[in-house]
Amino acid sequence: MSVLEVVVRSVAVLAAFLVFPLLVGQTEHKLMAHMQGRLGPMYAGGFHGWAQLVADGVKFVQKEDITPRAADRTIFKIAPFVALIPYLLAMAALPLQHDVVAIDVPASAVLILAATSVGALGTLMAGWASANKYALLGALRSAAQLVSYELPLVLAVASACLAAGTLSLSGVVEAWSPWWLIWQLPGAIVFLVAALAELQRPPFDMPIADAELVMGPWTEYTGLRFAFFLLSEYAGIVIFSLLFAVLYLGGWRGPFDDHIGWLWTLLKGFVIAILVIWFRVAWPRMREDQLQRLAWLVLLPMALIQLALTGIGVVMTQ
Repeated sequence: MSVLEVVVRSVAVLAAFLVFPLLVGQTEHKLMAHMQGRLGPMYAGGFHGWAQLVADGVKFVQKEDITPRAADRTIFKIAPFVALIPYLLAMAALPLQHDVVAIDVPASAVLILAATSVGALGTLMAGWASANKYALLGALRSAAQLVSYELPLVLAVASACLAAGTLSLSGVVEAWSPWWLIWQLPGAIVFLVAALAELQRPPFDMPIADAELVMGPWTEYTGLRFAFFLLSEYAGIVIFSLLFAVLYLGGWRGPFDDHIGWLWTLLKGFVIAILVIWFRVAWPRMREDQLQRLAWLVLLPMALIQLALTGIGVVMTQ
C-alpha cells in the first residue's frame, strides 16, 4: 500500500467519523422533537431546524474549559479522547463493502470489539479524575455495567462468527443468508440490548442518570471536552449500528450490491440507529438491580444457548 493510498484512506475514515455521528445526532434531535412535541429544535436555521446541531456546536465552543482544582488534571483532560479515539479505529476496520474498508484485517470482529471496549474506559477515567462524588458514583456504575454486558455482547458476536466460520466481518457477510434472520435472532437481540448498555444509552443510562447524579462522570466537563463525550456517544451508535447490519442483516447484500453495496450497509445501519434513538424516547430508565438481573439472568443464558445452537447447526450442516 502506497503512502498516497494510506493518506486517502485515513482522510476518508476521518471524514466519515466526523459526518456519520453528526448525522445521527441531527436525526436524534428531529425524532425526539417529533415524538416528544419539543418545538425548540424545529426552529434553528429556518427549515425544519436544520441548523440546531450547528447552534449546539457554537455553544460548546464558546463555553469556558474548566478543570476542577482537586481533579487529576492529566487524566481529566485526556479522558474525552480515550472515549473518542477507539471508535475511530473501529470505523477504520468496519467494512461497508467487500472492497470499501480502510483496514482489511483477518480478525476485524475481534479488533472492533476490543476498540469499543477501550472506549468505555474514557468514562471511568472521567469519573475517577473529576474529584466529584457524583462523577465517581457514575464511574462505578459504568464499571459494573461494562463488566456485566461485555460478556453477552462478545458471545453474540462469537455466535455469528461461528456460523460464518470466520472472524473477518467481510467473511461473515459473504456467508450470510436470509435464514440467519431466524437462526441468529436471539443473538441479534442480545447484541442490540448489550450494545445499548455499552453505550450507556437509555434505558441503560444509569452511569449518567441526570436526575440522580447530575451528569455522572461528565458532571465537571464543559465546552469542547463535554462535546467530545457526546460525539463519542454518537460515534458508538454509528459503530454498533453498522456492526449489527454487517453481522445480522447481510451488510452490503442487496440489489446491485456490486455497485451500491456500501449504500445498503449505511441504510441498514441507519435503520438500527433510529431504533436506538426510539429506545431513548420510549423506554424509562431501569434500576441498577434490574440492569444486573437482565445481564446475568437473561442475556447471558440467551447468548450461551445461541452459541450452543449455532455450534450444533454448524456441525450438522458440515
